[in-house]
Amino acid sequence: MAAAAPAPTTSSPPTTGGGDGRRRRRKVSDLSKLKARDKVVVGLFLGIPLLFVLTLVVFPALASVLLSFTRWNGIGGLGTIEWIGGKNYSDIVSIYPPFWPAIQNNVVMLVFLFTIPTVLGIYLAVLLDKELRFTWFYQTAFFMPVVLSLALVGFIWQLIYSRDQGLINGVLGTTIDWYGDPSVNFYAVLVATGWRHTGYIMLIYLAGLKGVDPALREAALVDGCTERQTFFRVVLPVMRPINIIVLVITVIESLRAFDIVWVINKGRNGLELIAALVTQNVVGEASRIGFGSALSTIMLIISTVFVIIYLRVVMRDEPGGAR
Repeated sequence: MAAAAPAPTTSSPPTTGGGDGRRRRRKVSDLSKLKARDKVVVGLFLGIPLLFVLTLVVFPALASVLLSFTRWNGIGGLGTIEWIGGKNYSDIVSIYPPFWPAIQNNVVMLVFLFTIPTVLGIYLAVLLDKELRFTWFYQTAFFMPVVLSLALVGFIWQLIYSRDQGLINGVLGTTIDWYGDPSVNFYAVLVATGWRHTGYIMLIYLAGLKGVDPALREAALVDGCTERQTFFRVVLPVMRPINIIVLVITVIESLRAFDIVWVINKGRNGLELIAALVTQNVVGEASRIGFGSALSTIMLIISTVFVIIYLRVVMRDEPGGAR
């Protein structure tokens, strides 16, 4: 008699949810196996940075948001704080003349940094990624302005913009006050800020290009793609997280650009920026803590939008992240 054929077996597809759950339980189990001394070390490594973040970032941010609904000059105890609701915000948008010029200048700075210095920094990164001769020298030269503060950048460019002894007026034979004339001083600040921003973007993008798998470029060349097509159709999509980081950094840089305009004329006479207005009201002669906190809260909200976009992109690209 012929033996009966074995019944076919079907394998059920693996469930990613169960795998994620098992990995989480395994991590919890591994943590529970730690010795008491190791748990103390882990707790210190997690607790101390968390304490600093809460003390230096979270609590001041929350306090600033709360103070934005009050009137307080910083003199006297907390009992002198007067709750006024949203009056600071209504005053900012209606009867505070420097606010809208500051918004306009911040937007112009964002567009400028994103369209010219950012693109130039990416272009330099692509060139330096080709292992040119003296690459180390070019990297150092372009990155040198990044290690300088914007305040120091402003002083350096003062040697170029000076009306009497500046390089530009000496070459052109003019007597333009590049920092004092409100019709041109903001454009002078944009050039100085872009000089520093270009090197920053170049460094970030160059690091990202070094992490691109060379096999992708080789496959694109085999398929007949030109170098330009390879970059825009292969390399650029792969570097999507770096692109988001560059976008967020550019937005934050445009918002917190404070040093250079403050050392020039304290953010007045055509150089109004939101960060400078915050400083004028909080630590300036007016000492309007609540009003300045409202301005800083506006900056916080704008920055948070782009930070959330960045976090969503990063978490989506991680294994097991939200899709």
